[in-house]
Amino acid sequence: MRYFFSVCFALFALASSTLSAETMFIDDTLVVPLRAGESLEYRIVHKGVKSGTAVTVLSKNKSTGYAYVETPDGIKGYMPERFLTDTPIARARLADMQKQLDSALKKYQDTLSTYNQLKTDFDALSQNHQKISKDSATLNEELNRIRTISSNAVNLDARNKELHEQNEKLRSDVELLTTENQHLKDNSDTNFMMIGGGLVTLGIFLALIVPMLRPTKKHDSWV
Repeated sequence: MRYFFSVCFALFALASSTLSAETMFIDDTLVVPLRAGESLEYRIVHKGVKSGTAVTVLSKNKSTGYAYVETPDGIKGYMPERFLTDTPIARARLADMQKQLDSALKKYQDTLSTYNQLKTDFDALSQNHQKISKDSATLNEELNRIRTISSNAVNLDARNKELHEQNEKLRSDVELLTTENQHLKDNSDTNFMMIGGGLVTLGIFLALIVPMLRPTKKHDSWV
């Protein structure tokens, strides 16, 4: 029973502490001093290299557990090998991932902007294509109309030539008929004159002959 009450008290205390405390995280920031030798007795040549710093390992001593390294600033010294790792720390990896995420986000935004621009251009091209198609249909109709007019013009030209030839033929016929008519008129005048002359001659002849054909009255000599 005492154990039961102890457990209940512990759970109550834990619940009370959970309700009153705030959540916090351990900072992984760590500084490692560089020393002139392979023990804590040697002087410090660098006050502390921050965690996540990339250093060049020049040598390792398994017996002492120290490594001889060089910082990016060119400072050389010894530090315990246990503070070295082959992979970047979580904070550095997180920062690198954040950079990659930012880069990916920027690429996404650029891609989205490019897509929107391409979509706008595509819509404009679609409208332009529709306008060009409409204009092309209108031009085809106009071309067909022109072809029809041209065909009619060719037919009209051929008909005009045919009518011109007929007109020339009719003109020639009219000239021929006019000539024949004039010839007939001339012949008619000549015949009329000949008939008139013949009639006059006949009249003169009759005027001379008829009196001669009348019987003369005989005078009675006995009277």
